[in-house]
Amino acid sequence: MSAAAPRNRRTDVVRCGPLADTGEVVPLQQVGSYRVERLLGVGSFATVWLGHDAALGARVAIKVLADNWSHDLRVHERFLDEGRLLWRLDDPRIVRVHALGELADGRPYLVMAWADGGSLQERLARGPVPPGSAVRLLGEVCAGVAVLHDHGVVHRDLTPGNVLFSGSPERVIIADLGLAKALAAASGLTARAGTPGYMAPEQDDPLSVVDRRADVYGLGRLGVRLLAEALPGHGEPFRLRAGVPRPVADVLRRATAYDPAGRYPDAAALGTALDRAAHRRPPAGPLGRAVSAATAVLLLGALVLGTLASDDISGRFVARPGVAVDASRRMAVDLPAGWHARTGPWDAVAAGGHGGTALIISPDPDRWPTDATLPGAFLGLSRDISVTPAEFLARRQNSACRGTLPPRTLRQGGVEWTIAGFRDCPDGRPRISEAVGVRPGVPGLVHVQMSLVGGQSAEDRLLAGLRLR
Repeated sequence: MSAAAPRNRRTDVVRCGPLADTGEVVPLQQVGSYRVERLLGVGSFATVWLGHDAALGARVAIKVLADNWSHDLRVHERFLDEGRLLWRLDDPRIVRVHALGELADGRPYLVMAWADGGSLQERLARGPVPPGSAVRLLGEVCAGVAVLHDHGVVHRDLTPGNVLFSGSPERVIIADLGLAKALAAASGLTARAGTPGYMAPEQDDPLSVVDRRADVYGLGRLGVRLLAEALPGHGEPFRLRAGVPRPVADVLRRATAYDPAGRYPDAAALGTALDRAAHRRPPAGPLGRAVSAATAVLLLGALVLGTLASDDISGRFVARPGVAVDASRRMAVDLPAGWHARTGPWDAVAAGGHGGTALIISPDPDRWPTDATLPGAFLGLSRDISVTPAEFLARRQNSACRGTLPPRTLRQGGVEWTIAGFRDCPDGRPRISEAVGVRPGVPGLVHVQMSLVGGQSAEDRLLAGLRLR
């Protein structure tokens, strides 16, 4: 089969660590349309080369099946499976494949892009990462591994060498998807898959089931390497460096429990627990973070229910059964059947203002910020916010979510809405939308954050039922 031409994809990356002493490697000068510059790394089943794409003026990484496995059809197919998997995942947190092809001697190769920011292993060799940055980095790694878990993939080899950096602003990328175990099985080898120091205990037992919790163990050990004074042996106590919140140690201990049943079930659950421990606040996921920390401190006060009635003498809303009205009586919203509301002040400083009033509406307003199974919405109203909708939404990026929805605008009831959406968030919510509304000639804005069943149509119905004074 001739070499496949590169397909048009976004630039993503792969980088190898130090060379392994596996014997002589026959040099390559050309792979498909790529000129080979030098050898990057050698593994048990593949070599990785730095190549140059003359058409784009860009460097790429080219992974080639090792010559001694070129005639093993099972290993050959497993190698191709890795390329197909990377292509199918198509996520910015995971290494992507640009092209798949075969050399003249029949060996398959994968073309990926070069990691211009290097690896975590290289950074740790230069010195410790500051505690705050280390916690955030570990959270990003958890989010990347959660993508694999969502697709039924277990990495099996989470080490500093497989955490890469690329781009500006810098992105964390997960490399080397741990298919070495599958390759070993295909070849009839019994060698364990994983790196000592990071490998879960059950990976050393050929009779054990290796699932997502093995990756949780690897992530926990990676966290210990980042945040402890030293990387101890398995099961040994560790001491976190100064500046790391104490609850983080409890999270890492649970993640590295010897028995898989004692660990978090997957990378997403570990990431949520880590975020909660680092900020010393209730678990909330990206939506709850926005409600309880970055945007709103909603003091859950008196229940205000009612249907919209005629204005009172002050020109504000009054309540009758069927609608929620905020404490200022300047905002009212129709409640879906079975929903309730809580009202209180909105601490809008993080949003560019000084405060306002807010509502949480849901079948259970108290549980909604932390229960991904519940639909609901946060609604905040302020007359003292000077930022534009675009500036406000720029501060509302749900970076932990793994996808974005096309931005849109909507005019409803005299309010001009700008709406940004996010999907596949790590707390389990399939969709979160942020809507910012302004009224021509009226200072301030209204912010609505929604996680609703029914998608865009349900969001538009909720906004249509919102009235402002």
